[in-house]
Amino acid sequence: MTRTLHTALCDTLGCRYPVVQTAMGWVSDAALTAATCNAGGIGFFAGATAEPGDVENQILAIKDLTDRPFGVNFHMFQPNAEEVIAAVIKHKVRAVSYGRGPDAATIGRLKDAGVICMPTVGAVKHAVKAVELGADIITIQGGEGGGHTGSVPTSILLPQTIDAVDVPVVAAGGMFDGRGLAAALAYGAAGIAMGTRFLLTEESPVHRNALNRYLETRDPSVIKISTAVDGLSQRFIENDELRRIEGMGRAARFTMAMKHAVKWGRENNLGLTGMARLGLKAFSSDPKSFAQAVLAPNLLEMVHRGIGQGDPDHGLLPSGQAAAMIGELESVEALITRIMDEALARIDAVSGLVVEG
Repeated sequence: MTRTLHTALCDTLGCRYPVVQTAMGWVSDAALTAATCNAGGIGFFAGATAEPGDVENQILAIKDLTDRPFGVNFHMFQPNAEEVIAAVIKHKVRAVSYGRGPDAATIGRLKDAGVICMPTVGAVKHAVKAVELGADIITIQGGEGGGHTGSVPTSILLPQTIDAVDVPVVAAGGMFDGRGLAAALAYGAAGIAMGTRFLLTEESPVHRNALNRYLETRDPSVIKISTAVDGLSQRFIENDELRRIEGMGRAARFTMAMKHAVKWGRENNLGLTGMARLGLKAFSSDPKSFAQAVLAPNLLEMVHRGIGQGDPDHGLLPSGQAAAMIGELESVEALITRIMDEALARIDAVSGLVVEG
């Protein structure tokens, strides 16, 4: 009989293995999401960067590629947030992931439709608040993670959160193999979530020039946290573009953001009035997020340039420190199979240390 690992995450999300592929903008497309689900994990489609009017098409594309449950990610401040929510409900998507944006009414609407709500947080207080608002599962991302991240490492944030909430907790940040899964389960987590590791797979849509830069990065100290791009802590592979932005003054970054915002608004069919309404929505919901909303076009443009257009020198490369541990691409199926084999081996090895006193 084949052995496997089965947790509450598997029961709730309908996946075979407790392994989650996170929703990375311009990375977690329909093909990567479906490949993860077919391999036994659960993939989340990056609805946050899906083009307006195309969300339903992408959900249908995923359904054409897999009959397994999957998830969709979104941000409340994206111009087509309502489009994403409506499509998720209409097509009975299993789960959604998000940050701190949705209010209790929006979360309740999703839950009433049978959608599992699974936010990602980087602090215990945010996990507690998310559960109060109705979250079914919490993904914690330790400081080792890529993109927006905090300073508390997974080894501290994970047990803190497990002790603070009464829902399943998934560990993210620094996860890349079966040893991480075994360790997370030992802490009490229901599974692991990985972004960078799935970014570096054969199914990844990331431009090969960018993939090569990731694979060449062997020193985790050059995968650094910066607040220069949109005012929040984010982890990127250090390059000339990141150093240039960090050397700019606040006014220069604001001017750059306005330039990128005009381009972004044009591409999303938003005039000045539409963009102003979006900014007002961000400010009225959370004044602290307004500065981020103003500077966000910098992130969108520069990340797309780096990983989407394949310009790792003049764009940005979001990355977890786990990239330093990854030296080759492998298929999603091979990756998940290896992770499960490694996790079982580590659990067996630790169990073998138990002796009668």
